[in-house]
Amino acid sequence: MQTRSPAGRAGRPRSAAADAAILAATRAALVELGWSKLTLGDVATRAGVAKTTLYRRWAGKNELVVDAVAELFDELELPDRGSLAADIEGVVLQFAAILALPAARSGLMAVVAEATRDEALRERIRASVVDRQKRLVLEGRARAQARGELPPEPDPRSAARTVDLIFDMVAGAVVHRTLVSAEPADEEWVRGFTRVLLQGLTQNPAGSV
Repeated sequence: MQTRSPAGRAGRPRSAAADAAILAATRAALVELGWSKLTLGDVATRAGVAKTTLYRRWAGKNELVVDAVAELFDELELPDRGSLAADIEGVVLQFAAILALPAARSGLMAVVAEATRDEALRERIRASVVDRQKRLVLEGRARAQARGELPPEPDPRSAARTVDLIFDMVAGAVVHRTLVSAEPADEEWVRGFTRVLLQGLTQNPAGSV
């Protein structure tokens, strides 16, 4: 897992153990209480820390929940399964499994809803979740290029646009499937999605998804 730290403030050194306890307590409170009833006081009690400890690390509930959810996505890894298609299937199945967790589902939907009227929160979601997980696209693309499965893309701006597009297609499809449509992203769906992603609709045989 990647070690991440929330936006800190000046003062005494941070405790990684306290951070981990607070983020775990936040996820537990989300599942038990839901977004509307979750308070920093309840999280502090569950984590066994003073409420002031939370406020030294996070400005409020929005930031805390984003970081608690982001920690779950840091568990994502890109497996080397021998081909680009197999690698994509592996990471998409992991992503869907994380989204199936009650804390991830409740937390992500809550902060996205709040972010519709909070620009700072949108930026935090982008930095803590979206930008951090684009590492998977960069890693997968580099691996596929080394295998000869994808052509090199020497222009940095074009390469960055490609990374954004791939991330948006994968993340958007899986989030919509699991959280909006409430349908399972099982192995059959993931295989069909990966085939369409790599081949494009015009090359996909009718009825094969």
